[in-house]
Amino acid sequence: MSLFILVLLPFLGALLPGILDSAGRRVCAGGTLAVTLTALVGLVSNLPALMAGEVVTARIDWLPALGLNVTLFLDPLGFFFASLILGIGALIIVYGRYYLSRDDSMGEFFTYLLLFQGAMVGIVLSDNVLLLLVFWELTSLSSFLLIGYWKHLPEGRQGARMALTVTGMGGLAMIGGMLLLGRIVGSYDLTVILENREMIQDSPLYLPALVLILLGCFTKSAQFPFHFWLPHAMAAPTPVSAYLHSATMVKAGIFLMARLWPVMSGTEAWFYTVTTAGLVTMCLGAVIALFKHDLKALLAFSTVSHLGLITMLLGTGTAFGAMTAVFHILNHATFKAALFMSAGIVDHEAHTRDIRKLGGLRHLMPVTFAIALVAGLSMAGIPLFNGFISKEMMLEEALHTELFGPWWLVPALATFGALFSAAYSFRFIAHTFFGKARDDYPSKPHDPGTGMWLPPAFLATLVIVIGLAPFLVEPLVKGVTGAVLGGVAPVPDYHLAIWHGFKPPLYMSAVAVAGGILMLLLHRWLQKAWDVTPRPEAKPIFEGLVEAVAAFARGLTGRLHDGAFTRYAAILSVTILAGAWHAYATGTVGGATRAMQPAPVVAIIGWAMLVAASGFLVFAHRKRFAALVLMGIVGTIVSVGFAFFSAPDLAMTQISVEVVTAVLLLLALNLLPSETPRESGAGRRLRDGLVAVAGGVGAGALAWFLMMRDFVAAPISEYHLENSYYGGGGTNVVNVILVDFRGFDTFGEIIVLGIAALVIYALTEALLSGPVRARLLDRVPNAPLAGDRHPLMMVVLTRVAMPLILMVGVFIFLRGHNMPGGGFIAGLIVAVAVVMQYMASGYAWASERQRFPYHGIIGAGVLIAGLTGIGAWFTGHEFLTSSFTYIHLPPIEEFEVASAAAFDLGVFLTVVGAVMLSLESFSRLARRSQSTPAEHAMDIDPSRGRGDAGLKGGA
Repeated sequence: MSLFILVLLPFLGALLPGILDSAGRRVCAGGTLAVTLTALVGLVSNLPALMAGEVVTARIDWLPALGLNVTLFLDPLGFFFASLILGIGALIIVYGRYYLSRDDSMGEFFTYLLLFQGAMVGIVLSDNVLLLLVFWELTSLSSFLLIGYWKHLPEGRQGARMALTVTGMGGLAMIGGMLLLGRIVGSYDLTVILENREMIQDSPLYLPALVLILLGCFTKSAQFPFHFWLPHAMAAPTPVSAYLHSATMVKAGIFLMARLWPVMSGTEAWFYTVTTAGLVTMCLGAVIALFKHDLKALLAFSTVSHLGLITMLLGTGTAFGAMTAVFHILNHATFKAALFMSAGIVDHEAHTRDIRKLGGLRHLMPVTFAIALVAGLSMAGIPLFNGFISKEMMLEEALHTELFGPWWLVPALATFGALFSAAYSFRFIAHTFFGKARDDYPSKPHDPGTGMWLPPAFLATLVIVIGLAPFLVEPLVKGVTGAVLGGVAPVPDYHLAIWHGFKPPLYMSAVAVAGGILMLLLHRWLQKAWDVTPRPEAKPIFEGLVEAVAAFARGLTGRLHDGAFTRYAAILSVTILAGAWHAYATGTVGGATRAMQPAPVVAIIGWAMLVAASGFLVFAHRKRFAALVLMGIVGTIVSVGFAFFSAPDLAMTQISVEVVTAVLLLLALNLLPSETPRESGAGRRLRDGLVAVAGGVGAGALAWFLMMRDFVAAPISEYHLENSYYGGGGTNVVNVILVDFRGFDTFGEIIVLGIAALVIYALTEALLSGPVRARLLDRVPNAPLAGDRHPLMMVVLTRVAMPLILMVGVFIFLRGHNMPGGGFIAGLIVAVAVVMQYMASGYAWASERQRFPYHGIIGAGVLIAGLTGIGAWFTGHEFLTSSFTYIHLPPIEEFEVASAAAFDLGVFLTVVGAVMLSLESFSRLARRSQSTPAEHAMDIDPSRGRGDAGLKGGA
């Protein structure tokens, strides 16, 4: 099966549970199981290639310029983790089918589970670190949904937020580390990174990259001091806990450390950081686990401890340590999933997980007892079970590891952790299943149906098989170890076996088991001492830190984001000016290379008018109408300036925008007071004036320097001029840039324009129906000053001019590819023609004659533009690449047909729709709360005899 299908299958399959939920629980679970088993079969279909020494790859170049490619590869390490994810995932689905109550939404649960499963498979198969980061964050999001699945439980919501916060912050750090790693190597492909060990470790960026990546790994795999989030995730349903703890999320950090082991390990920074974190986590988690009364909490801290054990083994940097880590990952997945499911069975049947309320269940739940006994003894490291073998190997590695000087430190801590591991394992078994049966269980315990005990029984069987015949998995363990080592070191010549003779690891193991039994016997007194011992609690510390950060953010936001536009503008302007001054002070500016051109009188007069209008605008800005007029003057002079500098397209666009903007702003001003209130004191106005003058002088100086000097490199305009006709099929370079060279920008701009119009419409609806309606709309205009609403001459003129302006718009549109014009300008011209009808004849008259909804026009424009861009794919070109040809139809001369015309049509429709929807929205507000009487609408009565024009009231 293709790796792409393998990764996509869980995501696509996530659509099934929601659809199948209505068909029944069995069908829903069966469909989910079929998806996972299909992916597992597809994974196994690649096994022959892996056994032949091949690496299965799949690649799609997505954004090669950014190094972001969809590249996947499957090696023994990826196969190992993917098998655990999919294999245990299938068992969890079966278990979850019978665990969830009828009140739980099974479709929702299995949807989240498949999303999480797909994200994990994506992590272990990614060959591009940027793609891996995408899947990494998806695991955080999907686990958030799974942990908080029981939304009615406050602890579930809190645990989900805590997990998302901690792992999300670690993920942000890891993004930085991965980017540094890619920068060192010059590629973001893992296969390339793994081949450059010396380059990475010799780079000055190695240490920061290592720290950032380990932050991501430690937070995801709950290593000290980030271990506290994992136990709080126990508020999730037990199937989620079993899946997260045994094979998926918490193993993601372990996987990444193993994946990067060839290039990141072997240095002092790696050894001291990873080994120390692993040892501390192993011991701390084991100690806390012994004193937890909740079965799942006990198992959660045991998971923290065992994750620390694996981390410590990877941190040693030796081949034997890597081999032991791989073997323990396998063993831990089997016995820990079985234990969690056993704890879930106890909770499901007895309605409690509190060990103090349990005991004596071995007679009431014999099947569950047998499963838990096998898995618990394996976790304790008892011989004949798989956990014993990997524990012995861990102690062997600890004997040869020297940390911070004393040779005995690591072996002693490893034995200490193994002792407490045996103690909490014995407690799990003894305090839950041994002793006398009680008569005060919350519910009468009994073994569940086959569907619940069969999955953990299968895992318990693997625990026994691997423990008795470890040689069966030795090829797998060694093959995966070889992938972890990556050729840095040979795979150890070590054979997995039950007995390796009377050696120090055996004695250390015996001490751990004996100590565990002793601590179980003394547990009552140890528990009392633990309860009265003062100690820091991670959860209150975390909540305090979160609250402190939130308070700081609120205070900072309150000071900076207080709604004052002048403050925003001042901060932005000062920042830009400071950056610009730094660039100027530290850079070099050569002498002028161009001569000053003579300024004609017309240009000087225009410049003087522009300066005068801008100056008057500063002093008259509080009078809104005067400010709008002055802004129109400035815009008009700018349009003339564009025409003077031979930029007719810009001039036509600018003047069209000025007309439309003036009308829309006039409608908006109708709802506002005539003057802006004075909000700033003299000191603030002086400050703002100085900032504005500095910005203006800086911008002017930059323009002066650029225009008086030649460019070192050829400007991009030369490329556009050379390729406009032959590449885009048009002689109007401006239009070709808009519809071809930078068509993607234009496409985004029309989408934004359409969204802006829809937002105006939505705000209008809110104002018309909200409580501020009367305050905003019940305004009586000054009738003597306003005069006639619909002058007859204006009505007649606009009716006559309408078809002429539309013809001009069509002409401007058709000539745009080769002459000044185009869809944007044509859209504005047509919008002006329609706006004139509203102004002359009134909103009621114009709206009654509207044949097409403006929403639909916007949608049609965006759709046509998008389909035109997609059409380029069918000709083998990139999105929005225009194609053109010339055809001859007698007796018409040869003419050009270009796909850019369709894209320009989309621009045209979007502009018309957006402008008119905005106008319509403002017009509706301007009608006041008292509807405009019908007699105020102007129409020409065609019913009068002999063509005499008369007046009548329109509807």
